[in-house]
Amino acid sequence: MFVDESGISLLPQVRRTYAPRGRTPTLRHRLNWKRACMAAALGYHAADPGRGARLCFDLRPGTYDTAALIEVLTRLKAFYQGERVVLIWDGLSAHWSRKMRAWAAGQDRLTLERLPAYTPELNPVEMLWSSIKTCEPANLAGDHLADVADAAEAGIHRVCQDEQLAWSFLAHTGLQIHCPTPHN
Repeated sequence: MFVDESGISLLPQVRRTYAPRGRTPTLRHRLNWKRACMAAALGYHAADPGRGARLCFDLRPGTYDTAALIEVLTRLKAFYQGERVVLIWDGLSAHWSRKMRAWAAGQDRLTLERLPAYTPELNPVEMLWSSIKTCEPANLAGDHLADVADAAEAGIHRVCQDEQLAWSFLAHTGLQIHCPTPHN
């Protein structure tokens, strides 16, 4: 399972668009720095790739700290109940704090692994963020943070509808999931 966090705000993500000739599109928005953070866990089943990828998503105002991430991971346990999980994420300080390591040590079926430094291209969740942010919230000048959050959730639903899209994120990283060899 790959995990990553990203932020969204009321400042519009400006992208190319079409407009009638001679009428340059204009985005009007209130300069507002309200932000929300989203976390996503993208899981691939090593023993049975035919099961498809699992995408779990969390959205909240503010930022993620260790306590918030532990809450997210606790809710994720319901998706992987009874299964061994290798959680792969970056070097964010909240990921490797003493409190997080102590919590993870108490989880019998969870192993934490760290991505090498400065390698976001190895995390398929980064491709998820790119896919979402270039489509649904692109050129959206919302008045409320809920407008942008709704657009992000619409992007998550779009990705969930396409079974191959989550696998294409993994393929883009160049990583492969191999079935574990049985112990004799």
